[in-house]
Amino acid sequence: MPFELRDHTADVAVEATGETLDAVFGAVADGMAAAMCDEIPPDGDRFSLSVAAEGDEQLLFDYLDELIYERDVRGVLPVDNEASVTAPSESSTAEPTPAESAPPDGEWHVEATARGVPLDRVSARDLKAVTYSEMDLSETEDGWHAYVVFDV
Repeated sequence: MPFELRDHTADVAVEATGETLDAVFGAVADGMAAAMCDEIPPDGDRFSLSVAAEGDEQLLFDYLDELIYERDVRGVLPVDNEASVTAPSESSTAEPTPAESAPPDGEWHVEATARGVPLDRVSARDLKAVTYSEMDLSETEDGWHAYVVFDV
C-alpha cells in the first residue's frame, strides 16, 4: 500500500510514497479518503479537477484542499485518485510549443481525477482541513515521500 495512516495529536496524518510525484499525490489523496472512510463501495462517477500553485508543497496542499472542497460541494468522497503534476518550466526564455503542456515559469500544476462516491453510501468521518503542520514533500532515492497532517 503506498500510504499509511499515522496517529497525530488530535489529528490524523498520512504518510505516502510513490515512484513519481504523480503517484505520491494520488497516494496522499487516497490516504485522505481512507482517513475518512473504512470501506469504500465500488460506485461513483469520476470527476476532474485542476489546481495551480507556486511551489510543490503548496500544490499538494491546494490539491488536497480542493478535494475536501469537492467533497463538501458535490457530496462525494473522492477515491481512486489519479494526479498528473507538471513542474515549472526550467527555461524562462523558451516558448512552449502548442503540443507542450508545461505551465508558465514558476507555476506548478496538477490535473487530477477522482471517483466520487456519494456520501450517503458511506459512513464517513469528518475531516475538516489539510494543514501545513509538519508537511513534507521530498524526493528520495526510491521516488517521492509525503507526510501530511489533516485537522479532524
